Amino acid sequence: MDRIFQKAENLLRDAKEALTGDHEERFQPKPNAGAGEGSQYPDVPRYRFQSFAPETSGAAKWYIDGASYFHAVSMALEEAKESIYILDWWLSPELYLRRPPSRNERYRLDNMLRAAAERGVEVRIIVYKEVTQALTLDSAHTKHHLEDLHPNIKVFRHPDHLPTDRKKLETAFAGFSLDTIKFNDFSLSKFSGDALKELYGSFGDTVLYWAHHEKLCVIDRRIAFMGGLDMCFGRYDTMSHPIADAHPGNLDEIVFPGQDFNNARVYDFEGVDNWDHNQLDRTKNSRMGWSDITISLKGPIVGSLIDHFKDRWNFIFDEKYSKRDQGKYQRIELGGSSQESRGGEEGGERQHHFLDDFSRGIRHFIGEEDDEHRRGHQRRGSHGSSSNLKIQLCRSCCEWSGGHPPERSIFNAYVNAIENAKHFVYIENQFFITATSEEQRPVYNKIGASIVSRIVRAHNNGENFQIIVLMPAVPAFAGDLQADGSLGTRAIMEFQYNSINRGSNSIIGSLQRRGVHDWRRYIGFYNLRNYDRINISSTLRRAERESGVSYENARREYDESIGGYPYSRRDTGREYGGDDHKRDSYDRYQAAASHLDNSTWDTVSSCYMEGGQDIRDVPWDGSEEAELDAFVSEELYIHSKVLIADDRLVICGSANLNDRSQLGTHDSEIAVVIEDGEPVESYMDGRPYTASRFATSLRRQLYRKHLGLVPDERWDRPNANWTPVDCDPQQYDWGSRSDRLVEDPLSADFRRLWEETARTNTEVFSKVFHPVPNDQARTWEQYQDFFTRHFTIPGSEEEEGDRKKKKKEEAEAEADRGDKVAYGHVVRAEFPGGVAEVKDWLSRVRGTLVEMPLDFLIEVDDIAKAGLSLNAFTDEIYT
Repeated sequence: MDRIFQKAENLLRDAKEALTGDHEERFQPKPNAGAGEGSQYPDVPRYRFQSFAPETSGAAKWYIDGASYFHAVSMALEEAKESIYILDWWLSPELYLRRPPSRNERYRLDNMLRAAAERGVEVRIIVYKEVTQALTLDSAHTKHHLEDLHPNIKVFRHPDHLPTDRKKLETAFAGFSLDTIKFNDFSLSKFSGDALKELYGSFGDTVLYWAHHEKLCVIDRRIAFMGGLDMCFGRYDTMSHPIADAHPGNLDEIVFPGQDFNNARVYDFEGVDNWDHNQLDRTKNSRMGWSDITISLKGPIVGSLIDHFKDRWNFIFDEKYSKRDQGKYQRIELGGSSQESRGGEEGGERQHHFLDDFSRGIRHFIGEEDDEHRRGHQRRGSHGSSSNLKIQLCRSCCEWSGGHPPERSIFNAYVNAIENAKHFVYIENQFFITATSEEQRPVYNKIGASIVSRIVRAHNNGENFQIIVLMPAVPAFAGDLQADGSLGTRAIMEFQYNSINRGSNSIIGSLQRRGVHDWRRYIGFYNLRNYDRINISSTLRRAERESGVSYENARREYDESIGGYPYSRRDTGREYGGDDHKRDSYDRYQAAASHLDNSTWDTVSSCYMEGGQDIRDVPWDGSEEAELDAFVSEELYIHSKVLIADDRLVICGSANLNDRSQLGTHDSEIAVVIEDGEPVESYMDGRPYTASRFATSLRRQLYRKHLGLVPDERWDRPNANWTPVDCDPQQYDWGSRSDRLVEDPLSADFRRLWEETARTNTEVFSKVFHPVPNDQARTWEQYQDFFTRHFTIPGSEEEEGDRKKKKKEEAEAEADRGDKVAYGHVVRAEFPGGVAEVKDWLSRVRGTLVEMPLDFLIEVDDIAKAGLSLNAFTDEIYT
């Protein structure tokens, strides 16, 4: 009972602080906060890691991949009573937070935000304002579409890139039409640095090459969602990562509508203001799976996140929106509500809501739970829950992004975590660009130096220590890696390989110079990849014949029918979705398909997950030739930004492991450092070990997912892990057989399981699909032999004129002769035994873990430039 009353006292203290504003003084960012030790701002108050925010506390819940995260966000949005604050790099108003879309129109993001605004909720959104010639985010569409829905929705775009003097810009790009020029990686390398500075614009002395990259959603100033996921197209996914989405038996089962069916290695997003526009034919191509990690938070830590949002909003208001559309926008006051919505009655109502929450918390601690608050969500036991964490907010921030002196507390937290790790560090990140010394300029961040230092110490002390890094095999940009248009992709890859194993100053080179010749004992690099089978079975062809329309035409009308107009449009007479025009092909196809047998699975991604059926036993209605053509593979794109150390500490947020995210003066970022005092008895290096519940459950679940040791996860079967942190505690099956396999990350048995799974999967994918990067392509000649001669690449761009036309004709002729197959499909020449032989190989795949090909193009002196001359801009922008 003493513990219960102590918690009640804590709640009472938090209630008092919230109602009197005391916490605002504690969390409010100080002028020049985060300048750092020994800087030109010696009098600045500083917290751990030189962060603007103090160490605080709260509860956290993790989500692996988008389906569970977006479902939890949708629940919180649906119950919002007061305020919704969103920070995103890219926000797609037409994103479906629940799937399939045909049954979840009300959970499309714009529909949810409009419904909230109509309830009186103030919605405040900040999105990155892109350089339109270089990126296809269309933040203008985001702003105008959402603000047109309701006056309570306000959207800021920042920063403004183009200079006010258009003549200066035209002079800089003399000979080009600014309205028609396409700025791709190849063209950027050709323009002068001065011209690019005019294009991007400046903030003081800073050229605005950089982006607002945070991902944050705070609801009712009570619960927060953050991590790696923007609320935009291409991010929704389950832990099984189905990459096939043809549903010939029923179009209403489509999971990824319109632009959401995306493969960035084939086509970049284009025309995103038309959400149902899509160049990718899903009967021929796969999507790209999206692997990501996010969290929800409640408690005092939310105060730090609110302060960050208010700080950013008010800075942008003062700089930009106080001068335009005067009266439309206002600053957010210190109490957390905008001026236009404050008033005695509303303020009293907010206090009433807070006191309700406080009272509910007291009743929960003494066993009297509030049935209304549960809203049908049965509160479960404490398995996996983490409710008393030490949490600190860190960020990358500077003058251009927030009006503050540079802060790089995320970098400081990363270095601290690595250098103080006692047993292991697990890093899962979209990029890995870092330096071990000054010799690796233009890369400046020294996370690589900390990695080398910690491994050398372990080697000298005889410690069993390990670092595992997961990152994408190749950046998610379209085009053949050898094409001119892939210059930027190759540049990033070169910087990453230089960080890892190319040259004496790379991490591996540095370890070898310092006597660590058995470096594989201490560090390993891995990617993710998966496969699927597109349902182009006999059902599809019969339905097309009987209906007289193609599947793709019917599918396009499906997209239009479910999402053509905003929610509750008054002139349609329908509560959700579009009106009934343009549905003829859809209706005819559906009528024909409804009475046909459809025994073929729409996705086989469950086959490499725990308990999945052997792919050799999965039914197929059609010819063996068609089934062989139906198998596809793609890299599983890692977008996570997470570090886990010793099963006791987690860093999770929006920051990549590169200069852009870590230096503080480039992209703006946020991350939380989470340390859990709730013990879990575990094992480390064969000995009993006390781990922390939050960190170890997240690490084990990630390891199990990559190894195929979690069951298939469907998009339409939410569970307790798909709810916000204030609804259900985290569920994790402690002590299960699969859990025990990954319990001890340093045991010989685990290491054998991890390495053998990665090796087997790598061997299978290399044989069946010839993916690149690959260790079998050490030169460009080997690249052409292993990859180019086998595939046609949709969306690839050659030099203009006759060369382009000739190459296209040659590729089409080779494809007609059967010499080439579509990108991502089975290399037929490898399988004289046909599809049965293919399935024998694929039956060996477990999970999605593969080895990173560290020898890819290792004999090429300069894989990025390939004879081209990069300007200073392209060197800086890709690090």
